[in-house]
Amino acid sequence: MAQPGQSAAAALASSLESVLRSRGSANRVFEILELLQAEEADVILCAIRTCSRLFGALLERGELFVGQLPDEETSLRDNYSAEDKYKIWMRHRYNSCVNCLVELMSHESFQVKELSLTTLMKFVDLEGKNPLVKEEWKGSFRFPRELLKLVVKNLIPCEEDSSLLISRFQEYLEYDDIRYFVMKAVAENIGQVMHKTKEVPLPIYQQNVFSLISSMSMPSKENEVVNFMVQQANQEEWKVSKLKEHKRAFERMWLGFLKHKLPTSLYKKVLVILHDSILPHLNEPTLMIDFLTVAYDIGGAISLLALNGLFVLIHQHNLEYPDFYKKLYSLLDASIYHVKYRARFFHLADLFLSSSHLPAYLVAAFIKRLSRLALTAPPQALLMVIPFICNLFRRHPACKVLVHRPGGPEDLSEDPYIMDEEEPSESRALESSLWELQTLQNHYHPDVSQAAAVVNQSLSELEDDISELLELSAYELFDRELKKKATGVPLEFEQVRGLFGKKNDLFAEHFALE
Repeated sequence: MAQPGQSAAAALASSLESVLRSRGSANRVFEILELLQAEEADVILCAIRTCSRLFGALLERGELFVGQLPDEETSLRDNYSAEDKYKIWMRHRYNSCVNCLVELMSHESFQVKELSLTTLMKFVDLEGKNPLVKEEWKGSFRFPRELLKLVVKNLIPCEEDSSLLISRFQEYLEYDDIRYFVMKAVAENIGQVMHKTKEVPLPIYQQNVFSLISSMSMPSKENEVVNFMVQQANQEEWKVSKLKEHKRAFERMWLGFLKHKLPTSLYKKVLVILHDSILPHLNEPTLMIDFLTVAYDIGGAISLLALNGLFVLIHQHNLEYPDFYKKLYSLLDASIYHVKYRARFFHLADLFLSSSHLPAYLVAAFIKRLSRLALTAPPQALLMVIPFICNLFRRHPACKVLVHRPGGPEDLSEDPYIMDEEEPSESRALESSLWELQTLQNHYHPDVSQAAAVVNQSLSELEDDISELLELSAYELFDRELKKKATGVPLEFEQVRGLFGKKNDLFAEHFALE
C-alpha cells in the first residue's frame, strides 16, 4: 500500500508534467500549490521541489508576464492577447507560490524552512537572468530587489530565533550584489520595525538582525568586488560594483541598528567584533562615537569592551574624548581581575598609560588603585598586574616615591589615599606608599611573593613583556606547579611527640602486649 508521501509525489509529478507539456492543463498548477499547505512535512517538501522545477522552467522559458502586473480579473476583461492572458494568470500563480514559500520560512520543520529559503534564492537567481520588470532604458540595471526583501524580512522575525536559518543563508552573502541589497533591505526593515514598536527593545528580533549582519564579510579593496549572482550588461558602471557604495550601505545598516537601545548581551557581542569587523569598513568611523559613549557609560564588562572601539577612534581617527582617563580610572573595581575580558582591558590600559607625558598624580592613582584591588585578586591575575605596575614605574620615575617613601603608612587606616574618590587628581595617591605590594610579598603563592619582592630592588630600564601573562589562567598556573621538580625538600628533624606534645607510651605498650 502506497504511503501518503509517495502518493502525493506521484500526483505532483503528474501535475508538473501536464502543466509544462500543455497550457490547456495550466489549471493543474492549483494541485501543486494546494499541497504547499499540507500538514505532513514530507508532502510539503515534495511540493516545494515541484514548484521549484515548475516555475524555474517557466521563468527560463519566458512564460511569466513581464512588467507591472495587472489585476487578474481586470486582465480577463481587457483587450489582452491569449498569450498575455496566460502569462498574467501564471504570473499570479507564481506570486502565490512565492508568498507560500515566504510563510513556510517560519514552519516548525527546519527542512521545510531551509528548502523554502533555497528555492526562493533560486528564484532570485532566475529572475535576475530573466527579469520580470521591463527595461526602463537600454542597458538599465535589473535586480529582483522586492523578492530578496521578502526573504530578508522573514529571515529576521520578531518572535522566533532564526540563527540556524541565517547560518544557512550565509553562502549567498558571498555574492557582492546579494550582500549589497541585503544590507539595504535590513536597514529599511530595522527602521520599519523599530518605528512600529516605538523604540521598545525587541531582544529576539535584534538578535536575529545581529546574527545576519555580523555574518557579512566585507571586501576591503575595489578589485575584490567581482562576485555577482546577477550579471549586468554594463557591469562596471553598476553602482553595486563600487566599494564605496558597499561601505555606504554597510555604514547605514550598522548605524541604523546601533542607534536603538540593545539588550545587554548584544552590547557585548557588538563590542567584541566592533574594532575588527565594523570600524574598518565604515566611511566615517567617528559616527560610532554616540554608540560607544552609551556603551562606555553602562559600566562593567560592557565598558571594558567599549575601550577597544574608543582606542581605534582616538589613535587612528584623532577623536577627542573628554575626561577619558577619569572614566578609565572609574572602571577599576574588584571585578577587573575576574572578568572574562581581563586580558583585553589590561592590554588597552597598557597602551593608554604608555605615554611619558601623563602627569605623575594620574599614574600614581592608577598604581594605587590597582595595588589596592590586588589584595583580593587571584594568583594568576597578580602575576600579570605586578609586572604591569613595575612597567608604570619604569615609564614614570616620579611615581617611585610610592615605593621608597620611608615612614609611610603601614596599613589601610593610616593611608592618605582616598580609594572612593572618582577624580584621580583628588585621590592623594602621591602622598601614599605602596604597602599593598609589601603585603603581597607574604602571599601564600611563592611565585606571587617572589614577583612582589621585585620592588625592593632597583628596577631595570627594560620593561617586562606582559603579553604572555595577560591570558594566564588558574588551570595553567596549577599545571605549571605540577610540572615543577621538587629539590631540597626540608624533612622533619624532631621526633613526633604525639598529639599533645608527649610521647604516647601507653599506646606503645598496648601494641607491644598484643
